[in-house]
Amino acid sequence: MLASLVSIASLMLSTLLMMIGYGLMNFVVPIRSVAEGWSTFTISVIATGYTFGFTISCIITPRFVRRVGHVRVFGALISLLSIGILLCALMVDWRAWLVFRCISGFGIAGAYLIIESWLNERVNNENRATIFSVYMITCLVGSIGGQYLVPLGDPSNTSLFILCGIIFALAMLPTALSTAKSPTPIHEAKFDLPKLYRLSPIAFIGSLLSGALSGTWSSLGGVYTQNVGMNTAEGATLLACVLAGGAVSQMPIGRISDLVDRRYVMIVCGGIGVLACIIMTLFDAHTRMTLYIAGFFIGTVLYPIYALNVAHANDRAAPDEYVTISSGIMLLYGLGTVSGPLVGGALMEFAGPSGLLWFLALAFALYAGYAGWRIAKRKPNEGRIDKTDFQSIPLPVRGGEPPAPPVPSTVD
Repeated sequence: MLASLVSIASLMLSTLLMMIGYGLMNFVVPIRSVAEGWSTFTISVIATGYTFGFTISCIITPRFVRRVGHVRVFGALISLLSIGILLCALMVDWRAWLVFRCISGFGIAGAYLIIESWLNERVNNENRATIFSVYMITCLVGSIGGQYLVPLGDPSNTSLFILCGIIFALAMLPTALSTAKSPTPIHEAKFDLPKLYRLSPIAFIGSLLSGALSGTWSSLGGVYTQNVGMNTAEGATLLACVLAGGAVSQMPIGRISDLVDRRYVMIVCGGIGVLACIIMTLFDAHTRMTLYIAGFFIGTVLYPIYALNVAHANDRAAPDEYVTISSGIMLLYGLGTVSGPLVGGALMEFAGPSGLLWFLALAFALYAGYAGWRIAKRKPNEGRIDKTDFQSIPLPVRGGEPPAPPVPSTVD
């Protein structure tokens, strides 16, 4: 076990630095956008540039990796992250930022892909939980730490943007100088969306909705904190609570879904999300602790539902279909992250900050309602009944490498 951890030490250090930069970038960009006086819908359009670049990277990056290898591509992608945020400091225009955020989205998705591909090759049944727990903690600590750098500077000038670019540049060094063996080439994603829908309609629709949920909150959560009058420290705390909720709930929700029909768990998750969003809209924004608690509960269901979709689809699939199924789910998830911020931003423009929460509540309600409808349409014992083990998805937004194939569970 110790040898396995040592073998990924440099990769985890690069991941930590990258996620510090990521947390800083994803908070300082919306804060600066609000300070520039751009409308919420304009900010949501900028966010679609990021999610579009992210989705395209999931398809294109594996081709570069097969040509020149993981380490070189990882260095190039981190360079794109640094370039993207520094260009935002150099040219403050929302049309230019749409392109710059696309560059950043391409870079972060490809970096995730390489990191997760590297980890998937290092894990086995004995060390899987430990390694991915280290990965999850690294990502969480990095993201929260980066958000708390914002109160230390002034988003209205270039200092935080330059700091973010420096942190991204530093993230290249541990992996570039590491002597650890690179993983085998990444498999090209193969999409078969009709097959995915036939196997698991709830995974198909749920993937679109989970992408819309996480993409909208990730893109506009910082805008929400500014529009309700939070200072940067309070806003960072709310965003951190949502992330923390997602980190602590993945495995408990997953283990419960291994024991019962996963669709019942989906209904409960959707219901919790609706209730938490309503609570946030009802309480005054100055009741900070209530917002933090409600945000935590939103996080407990916002991020794990992606993994629930994957697990349910794999329950219905044959082992040789796992990679194709996971690739299709990632594509749908990416489409959701592109469309969600546009709709959420339009609602915020119309209804104010609460528009974001009403959009999230609606998406959670659709997720729960569709799962209930599918229960009425197909009984639990129809299709494959050998359940696969739930696998935790450590990041709210993933790259394009499908997770390692799940192993069958003894639970019917």
